[in-house]
Amino acid sequence: MADGGRRRAFIGSFTAAGGPGIVTAAVDPDSGALTALGGANTVPDPSYLALSPDGGTLYAVSETAEGAVAAYRVDGDEPEPAGPPVPVDGSGPTHLGLFAGHVLTANYGSGSVTAVPVRPDGTLARSASGVLQHQGAGPHTPRQQGPHAHQVQSDPSGRWAVSVDLGTDSVRVCTLADGVPSLHRETALRPGSGPRHLAFHPDGSRAYVVNELTPSVTVCRWDASEGVLTPLTETPVLPDAPAVDAYPSGIVTSPDGRFVWTATRGADVLSVLAVDGEKLSPVTTVPCGGHWPRALTASDRFLYVANERSGDVTWFAVDPHTGAPERGGSIRVPAASCVILG
Repeated sequence: MADGGRRRAFIGSFTAAGGPGIVTAAVDPDSGALTALGGANTVPDPSYLALSPDGGTLYAVSETAEGAVAAYRVDGDEPEPAGPPVPVDGSGPTHLGLFAGHVLTANYGSGSVTAVPVRPDGTLARSASGVLQHQGAGPHTPRQQGPHAHQVQSDPSGRWAVSVDLGTDSVRVCTLADGVPSLHRETALRPGSGPRHLAFHPDGSRAYVVNELTPSVTVCRWDASEGVLTPLTETPVLPDAPAVDAYPSGIVTSPDGRFVWTATRGADVLSVLAVDGEKLSPVTTVPCGGHWPRALTASDRFLYVANERSGDVTWFAVDPHTGAPERGGSIRVPAASCVILG
């Protein structure tokens, strides 16, 4: 919230599919409604975004074969490039996160994680400082013939970086030394599950991994003192066997830690799961408000979903007792791929 405390949303999109690039939107504090303010179309396919802790700098991957990351100043309604895009030395970066003074990118195409130093003013160094190449494969062909890093983020303690790899059915816990990411521990999940994204419980004791190749969430215990992730249970996100191909995408936890929400493409639904200790209990599913929900994010009272193929971002009011989302409205964003809140 760099511009005088007004809350904003930042939306990424696939320019190759007609998306506008990065869109900024005002967030109504009472209704959760979004109103488009401006945007930037300076890098191709800015499919995922991350905001600096002070809210003044926005980082975007460029999900192309060459792969890059870019920084923007977001003091106003129009994101302003803060230096040229930086190559990530990997292909198809699909996610990014901030960790230990660096931007980390998860490179789906090359199955790797790249570190790019962040300067004190929030801009990026001119080149990457290190790359961690994942190794391995899974039983699901052709999706798992090699590694496909899909997400990378810091754990809540800030001590570890965690990367989720769909191709190797595993989650890697990493450290960073002299700008070079290195493997601390790799945790295997069920073969063929295809883990895509991970969300931590607000208290930092658990992590929830949404699986793309089987519609489920794996609940894990997280030990931040040792950097150890331990799988516990797996819960389906759909009440019945899907009648169509169903590919879960995003996962978020509620700020109070009582609920987990997932989005599933194909079935085009949001699933509500209640947190029950080290288990999850399905509550309900609701339509996602569009087609092909690629990503979602949550605030205290609202849930936002980027629907890629219908080209919109939909907001929902969340029932504080049941966690069930109720559709409020949407704005048009062609080929929307992610939405984050500032």
